[in-house]
Amino acid sequence: MNYIWEAIIKAEQNGGNPKDVCFAVADVYSPYMEVSNVMINTWVVEERVEINPYYRFYDIFRDVFDPNNNEHMELRQQLFDILIHFLADIDRMQGMNKREYYSRFVIHDMESGMFGDSCREKSKLFSQAEKEVISANLLRLYETGEALHLFKDTVHKLFKNSILYTNQEGKDELLLYIGQTETSVARDKLTLLETIFLPLPFHTEVYWGYHFGMIDVEETMQIDSIALY
Repeated sequence: MNYIWEAIIKAEQNGGNPKDVCFAVADVYSPYMEVSNVMINTWVVEERVEINPYYRFYDIFRDVFDPNNNEHMELRQQLFDILIHFLADIDRMQGMNKREYYSRFVIHDMESGMFGDSCREKSKLFSQAEKEVISANLLRLYETGEALHLFKDTVHKLFKNSILYTNQEGKDELLLYIGQTETSVARDKLTLLETIFLPLPFHTEVYWGYHFGMIDVEETMQIDSIALY
């Protein structure tokens, strides 16, 4: 990490709240880097991140931390933290395209209950990266209407071992093999994806740890490891 926006994004990816990151002026720093980590190549974001404010923001902070002025240090530190968070937000917005803005609006709608109370509660189970996958495919759904394809794509990205089968007998039915142990969290995540993406007539048969048997497919015909359809 070299820039303050990288620290904010990495904190989100690690499941933390960027507001909990405290930016402080480093006592010792490199003139060639903004973030002053002890380990240069680390991707771990600590609660306190020391930075070199003169790397990009010399005109703003050149008089704030004069070494000859020791008064009101706590106040100056608090103001510094607020300003750096503000500058980091500007950094992030400058690096976003229109589609990323739309994606943020979709995530906000999910978290605020615009998709219903159930969606609001279940959205808390997803990481920020998973929410971005869902919102990106929701935008594609609005544009293309390809509900089944986008449901399959989303499930596969969130459940890496999953396989989706479509019933070829004219039924509005999907057979979904997840490939992991069933848990309440995983079940709620899948329920949310079904609610958002699947057309109303469709229903799913879900298989978690065991695949249903398929004739001539040896991997699915293992004794004591076959689910019945």
